[in-house]
Amino acid sequence: MAEIKAKPVMITETILRDAHQSQAATRMRLDEMIPALEQLDDIGYYSLEAWGGATFDSCLRYLNEDPWERLRTLKSYLKKTPIQMLLRGQNLLGYRHYSDDVVEKFVEKSIENGVGVVRVFDALNDPRNLETSMKAIKKYGGVCEATISYTTSPFHTTEYFVNLAKTLESMGADNICIKDMANLLLPFEAQKLVSELKKALDPKTKLHLHTHNTTGTGDMVNLMAILSGVDIVDTALSPLGNGTAQPATEPLVATLKGTPYDTGIDLNKLLPIVDHFKKVETRLKKDGFLKEKVKGIDVNTLIYQVPGGMLSNLISQLEKAGKSDKLMECLAEVPNVRKDCGYPPLVTPSSQIVGTQAVLNVVMGERYKMVSKETKDLFAGKYGKLPGPVDEEIAKKVLGDMKRIDYRPADDLSPEYEKFKAELVEKGYFEKEEDVLSYAVFEQVAENFFKWRIAQKQGVDKDMAADSSGVYPV
Repeated sequence: MAEIKAKPVMITETILRDAHQSQAATRMRLDEMIPALEQLDDIGYYSLEAWGGATFDSCLRYLNEDPWERLRTLKSYLKKTPIQMLLRGQNLLGYRHYSDDVVEKFVEKSIENGVGVVRVFDALNDPRNLETSMKAIKKYGGVCEATISYTTSPFHTTEYFVNLAKTLESMGADNICIKDMANLLLPFEAQKLVSELKKALDPKTKLHLHTHNTTGTGDMVNLMAILSGVDIVDTALSPLGNGTAQPATEPLVATLKGTPYDTGIDLNKLLPIVDHFKKVETRLKKDGFLKEKVKGIDVNTLIYQVPGGMLSNLISQLEKAGKSDKLMECLAEVPNVRKDCGYPPLVTPSSQIVGTQAVLNVVMGERYKMVSKETKDLFAGKYGKLPGPVDEEIAKKVLGDMKRIDYRPADDLSPEYEKFKAELVEKGYFEKEEDVLSYAVFEQVAENFFKWRIAQKQGVDKDMAADSSGVYPV
């Protein structure tokens, strides 16, 4: 290993977002966060990841919370530590591309309401899908953490990732994040990748590693990355750490204490926070959101590259089709579909697209006999540039007469913000600009929430809440 100058490592704590998203369907409530916020703020973390990802959808759909109000409340307690969010580039927090004016407004309001660090990624690693959001993050004063969605394939080489990182840096990124969403990055690969990235990037550009512990390698991945010069790593406090979430915070803090990599975090200060979140963990288990299996190790991820959320979607789709016995066939089909469509990384939304098509191929008994609209759009370039070439014979079968595009997909979108605002005003739900953004990204779900909000203000059914399916009774 080339000699790396040892330095203290910074930690981003994920228990307020990714940890409970990965383990408990994003069901931690704001009232369960508030008692620990001032203590978390006093720990000395680089940032607290607390917003974005699925939190927005979950707040509206299941928890009767305004996600913007959650963000403002978090900010009122977190005086010293930046709030970090996860943003899907041109997809924002939804599942399609949004027009540039909506993307810019979303970033503006996120930062205005309390976000300090924006981790922005694109499922296909297409920089064109990050341009608008990255410019907006810089314009409105946020820290721009541009992201490499890590995966493995014949095209995803160390050189590929280094070139991508340099491109993102040239676009204005303050940090570069390696986003290992499926825990596919193995320890010695982490050593190699981090070493090469640190050589290629400006010393002022921080390198941030995000991994999970799904396959049981996360702690080793973090340690090898730290020894190779990474600046920041993601961890989750132990009540919701490990398994499908990030490696636990406390063991890493203890491991590095007294070394040149010492995080500076006092383990004793973490203990009362851990005790608090153990109670939250107990509640999540009691309500059926946190299952023991998410704490375990599943090496299938290394074989099939299927992240935990994608696996649960596959199981659900097969159950609905009465084909639960076909799970292993579907898992084996996922890499084949991924190869057919140019090796996209398996992260939202490409993971859902590839997974659904794998299920259709198996259930129908013939590959691509039935093709989803999203699969067609993926082959047609409507999600962005694919990392590798598609299988041309299959592309003909999938696309038929549908034309492919080779330009930025959002170039086809006209401004949408004022249209969304007019619709919301006409429906009588508009209260603030943030409502327009909630409606733009999650139209029907947001409408249901707005109906509930009106009922609350009118004093009707004050105890009304989302049922277990997430459907509001209004």
